[in-house]
Amino acid sequence: MLKFYARFEINDETGDCLSDHDMTQMHYKKITSLQKAAFAKFPDLRKFALSNVANVDTRESLERHFGGLDADSLKEIACYLNLVPEDLKPPFNWHRLDEEFLRNLLISRHERRVSQLESLNEMPLYPTEDIIWDENVVPNEYFSGDGCLALPKLNLQFLTLHDYLYRNFNLFRLESTYEIRQDIEDAVIRMLPWASEEGEVVFGGWARMALPVQDFAVVEVGKPRIGEKRPSRVRADVSVSLNVRKEVQDEWENLRRHDVCFLVTVHPNVPIGTKYNHRGNFIEQVGLVNVRGCEIEGLLDESGKVIEEGIEPRSKLPGDKRTYRVWLDTNQYRKDIEALQEGGDDVYESFNIIMRRKPKENNFKAVLETIRHLMNTECVVPQWLHDILLGYGDPASAHYSNMPQQARSLNFNDTFLDFQHIKDCFPDYQIRLRSKDDNVEHVKRPFRLIFEDVAEKRDSDDDEGDENTGDLIKAITVEPHEIAKRGPYEYNEPKKNLIRFTQTQVEAIRAGMQPGLTLVVGPPGTGKTDIAVQIISNLYHNHPNQRTLIVTHSNQALNQLFEKIMQLDIDERHLLRLGHGEEALETEKDFSRYGRVNYVLSQRLELLKKVKKLQDSLDVTGDVSYTCETSGHFYLYEVIARWEKFLNDFESSRSDEITAEKFSSQFPFVKFFNAPPQPLFNGTTFDENMEIAKSCYRYIEHIFTELEEFRAFELLRNGLDRSKYLLVKEAKIIAMTCTHAALKRKELVNFGFKYDNILMEESAQILEIETFIPLLLQNPLDGYNRLKRWIMIGDHHQLPPVIKNMAFQKYSNMEQSLFTRLVRLGVPTIQLDGQGRARSSICELYKWRYKKLDDLQHIREWSEYRKANPGFVFDYQLINVENYNGVGESEPNPYFYQNLAEAEYVVAVYMYMRLIGYPAEKISILTTYNGQKHLLRDVVNTRCTENPLIGPPHKITTVDKYQGQQNDFVLISLVRTKAVGHLRDVRRLVVAASRARLGLYIFGRVSLFKNCFELQPTFKLLMQRPQQLQLVENEVYPSERMNDDKIKAKIIEISDMPEMAQFVYKFYMKKVDVMKEEMEKMKELYDQMPKEETPKVDVTEKKKDEGKVKENLPFVPIPITNEIDEEVLNYVGGEVQGPEMKKQKLNEDESEEASATDDNEATTQKLSSPKPMEGEEVAPEAE
Repeated sequence: MLKFYARFEINDETGDCLSDHDMTQMHYKKITSLQKAAFAKFPDLRKFALSNVANVDTRESLERHFGGLDADSLKEIACYLNLVPEDLKPPFNWHRLDEEFLRNLLISRHERRVSQLESLNEMPLYPTEDIIWDENVVPNEYFSGDGCLALPKLNLQFLTLHDYLYRNFNLFRLESTYEIRQDIEDAVIRMLPWASEEGEVVFGGWARMALPVQDFAVVEVGKPRIGEKRPSRVRADVSVSLNVRKEVQDEWENLRRHDVCFLVTVHPNVPIGTKYNHRGNFIEQVGLVNVRGCEIEGLLDESGKVIEEGIEPRSKLPGDKRTYRVWLDTNQYRKDIEALQEGGDDVYESFNIIMRRKPKENNFKAVLETIRHLMNTECVVPQWLHDILLGYGDPASAHYSNMPQQARSLNFNDTFLDFQHIKDCFPDYQIRLRSKDDNVEHVKRPFRLIFEDVAEKRDSDDDEGDENTGDLIKAITVEPHEIAKRGPYEYNEPKKNLIRFTQTQVEAIRAGMQPGLTLVVGPPGTGKTDIAVQIISNLYHNHPNQRTLIVTHSNQALNQLFEKIMQLDIDERHLLRLGHGEEALETEKDFSRYGRVNYVLSQRLELLKKVKKLQDSLDVTGDVSYTCETSGHFYLYEVIARWEKFLNDFESSRSDEITAEKFSSQFPFVKFFNAPPQPLFNGTTFDENMEIAKSCYRYIEHIFTELEEFRAFELLRNGLDRSKYLLVKEAKIIAMTCTHAALKRKELVNFGFKYDNILMEESAQILEIETFIPLLLQNPLDGYNRLKRWIMIGDHHQLPPVIKNMAFQKYSNMEQSLFTRLVRLGVPTIQLDGQGRARSSICELYKWRYKKLDDLQHIREWSEYRKANPGFVFDYQLINVENYNGVGESEPNPYFYQNLAEAEYVVAVYMYMRLIGYPAEKISILTTYNGQKHLLRDVVNTRCTENPLIGPPHKITTVDKYQGQQNDFVLISLVRTKAVGHLRDVRRLVVAASRARLGLYIFGRVSLFKNCFELQPTFKLLMQRPQQLQLVENEVYPSERMNDDKIKAKIIEISDMPEMAQFVYKFYMKKVDVMKEEMEKMKELYDQMPKEETPKVDVTEKKKDEGKVKENLPFVPIPITNEIDEEVLNYVGGEVQGPEMKKQKLNEDESEEASATDDNEATTQKLSSPKPMEGEEVAPEAE
């Protein structure tokens, strides 16, 4: 690492980045200087002096030429080159002048430098066994933070963009390697490789993510390209047997092109039946020899051809044997073949396991290729961002107030609801109204604001300079303006914003509309998404020719943002959603690339129908509505001519005496507008009727404008070209995840993708490199990046990017997002200070983490916040959970923590809430560990899922996965009883405490967490309330009790989990008894109803009358089927296993899919009679 940075591509004097060519020229200059010195002073080195550079600049040749020189000769050469002082005088009396030092100085200074880019391009992207299990390269999970590691760090500053990318490349590669190591160890141990008596490898187990390899063969090795040593491509065939469960077989058959798999060789030494120790040495136990990565090209059919992916479903292949064509890493293949020629083993003859990974975690190769491609191209970031990204200069230089293009006048569109809203948002400004009507009550939005404290731009040839820097006053001139009506129909009215933004939210919107870098820090519930949507809407209307790129961390956040964008006044033909997350959008419309193409084509047909209708109304002959082109001619020669004639006739004789009837008779398109409310012209003045006529013409004009935009889709004949055109030209707002941007960067650049603005949501959760890549999804224009605005919205007080390895997370600082780094550098931020999610009392649990966080007005006014939670004494409470049967937390697998007592307690409280009427969709159950998540799901599946009275909650997941989401009522299990664990991270606590709106109930070991120093501010508040769950008897949802009302009903205090289980069981049986009584009463009522006998019909007569309409048949009452069936009465109890519970699977998908297997999951039984929970006393009648 020292050698790497000693020869880094940077000018030591100016700090400028140097290219490979610059470094080569510097090397030539140094070596020629040495040759000149040797030629002039040392005749013995004449051969060295006259040789070409390529022959003498290697370390071996330099040692050969300078190895025979003594110390005096070496010193003379070094002094001639000004490398050492001639005399050891102060301040150089410390300098070494011995022979060994001088020789190494001359050789290391003049030896050929290994190009960093060349070494990077020759590096295999897949990790091998030598790297994966090397603790010096990939530290284990036990890193304590003590000592120093040979790892790069992501600090606040970087030397150059090349240094920035290189550090991120190495860290991302090593973090991916750590995750791959975990996956390989998990899959291989599940397969239980043993050595048979014949010495062959047999597998005693199975794994969802791995299969034994039946056959492997390299089928093609392409010739190297010119100037390269590696093969152009290496392809191989891997055969496996899919004799597994149907769902697992489908997963293997649905492997897509470019999915990454790993080929593993194991030669176990242990005999059949040996049990593996999860904590033992993995390599020694399984006898792992080789690991190589590969990339899926496709599944082969019976004829040996790759089955192409398409819209049509694949045909079913016969038998269980499947063969995959894969690409191998060409750099790695070259190294392996060179090692084989030197006497090594043939790696490609011994693979016996193929392993796949989850798609969401398996994109590392594409991201590494993207970073490597960026390092091989000229990275051009905007000039105003360059120094800030590297951590130098004035951190406020990219703030809009310091940007030369700061706008003085801003059209806020529908941001403000009324004039008073403007005054509330700018209390420090003098507000002036510039309108025809000075009555502020009559002033309506939209508003254009002119900021008088911003210097007015002048022409460059003005004597006064570019700006008018006279006296600037802190005032705002408000200009209301009307948006021209778009047509006579109601749906032509634009959608408008209904949110009354706060002062800081408006400042964030203003900053986002201005050029430059905008950082918005949004605590939980402060409306970050609403601000983002309003910024996008304002940019769309103010700069119709600019394109905005939206980037988020997760598909869910992107979909939430997209759904709100669709509710604003944005034409949906300009919206595009890239990636695989558009399926989760809560809309029937398809916003993917091909979905938008289909929309354009269908919209084109609808518009052509309107053109046909317009043609018929004008009595024009010919087929003008056949294509967009013919429609354009029709518009140019027929529509515009009639409109201009109408305008000339009426504008010349402008008078209020012209009646609406005359408008109707003279308006050329009156027949076309026969659908709106009639009469079409209902104004009382000339101006009103003329405005109606103009709005009708705008409607027609918009039809032909759209058709002109759609004309390209007629000329382009295939779907791929149309989707490219949509992406590059048509779409104005393009949304994608940061992962998709990293995966598809090269493809987007090759398409010619362009954009002017970037808005990033969840910025504090995105890795540094995945934040940087979206800046470079377009080629520079004349050497400049066209990016004008970069808006980053996030909260660095909540969870950072997920880094699994503690060494990379803490030592290398890889968990620091770019958003957090910019905040630490002092870049100006806008912190939102009004939350509208949680009750004031719940907000107190986490508001201490922020400088200022107050409640919005509706938190104090809306009834749902003023009413108490029915059935509970408190709106939030910390409930102490002690050991059950002497066991607290358990660890069936390494780092797979579970707590049975907490799981039972949480589910019992959930069942109680459902029984008193709480909707299931308003309740979420969270936990801090994956193991507890699986246990909670098991308990819920056993007790609730099949029970019609209860059912599953809205979501059971981890706190980390739930960031960015919310629900009315949240139950949290803290799991740990021996150590605090990763809840010690205050950011995780903030996320956990801020997910609930109305009720938060936390279950954990109070004695452990109350003493944790980092959590003190929150747990001090929690400890002020009783640690025993307190319930209110006979209350049902929804509640009528207010927060301040005195509780009149009986308060029940629950001491522990068994008592809560017994309480819920009795409450459930009581409810079932009541329902039985109601059913008996309904049955009695039905029996008392008068019944009419059905007349008997003779079979022969019936056959005769068959096919005829039956009339005047007597009414026969149909018995009423009550919704409460036997499933309710046969309550699904199901015992949950005790402390010796069976091990859960680490893999979430495996845990869910393999629930039917006895060796991994608790089996859910449906009992014929109610069965109590663990710890309940069974009443005799219940038995």
